[in-house]
Amino acid sequence: MPQVIETVDVDVPVSTSYNQWTQFESFPKFLSFVEEITQTDDTHNHWKVKIGGVEREFDAEITEQHPDERVAWNSISGKDKHAGVVTFHKLSDSTSRVTVQIDWEAEGLVEKAGALLGVDDRAIKKDLEHFKEFIESQGSETGAWRGNVEN
Repeated sequence: MPQVIETVDVDVPVSTSYNQWTQFESFPKFLSFVEEITQTDDTHNHWKVKIGGVEREFDAEITEQHPDERVAWNSISGKDKHAGVVTFHKLSDSTSRVTVQIDWEAEGLVEKAGALLGVDDRAIKKDLEHFKEFIESQGSETGAWRGNVEN
């Protein structure tokens, strides 16, 4: 099972980076593979993605969420099986570290070869850089959801 762990430091407070990450419907602005996300309730959302020219849809469930600390999820429908966690770390009053870990089941030769060659690692790293550019240029979050979801 492939796994990606990538980190980016951003020049905004931890609460700002966390708050922005809870705005799932804004993800297409900085995640290159995301076409659309629809939040259906506090813990469920529907994703439309395009990876390697292949369009896919799935539903995800937030399995754990703690303000300024972490957001964890699992896919609950669709062809792709994956899970992940994003953690937020205060570096100073004005900087934070965002770490993404994603585990998934690669299907087919192309996905397995891409995982072996680190294509997924580079894509996630690039999109974290896009997140950094997005949130730093905004200067503040576009919204926030600070509810707790217990595992």
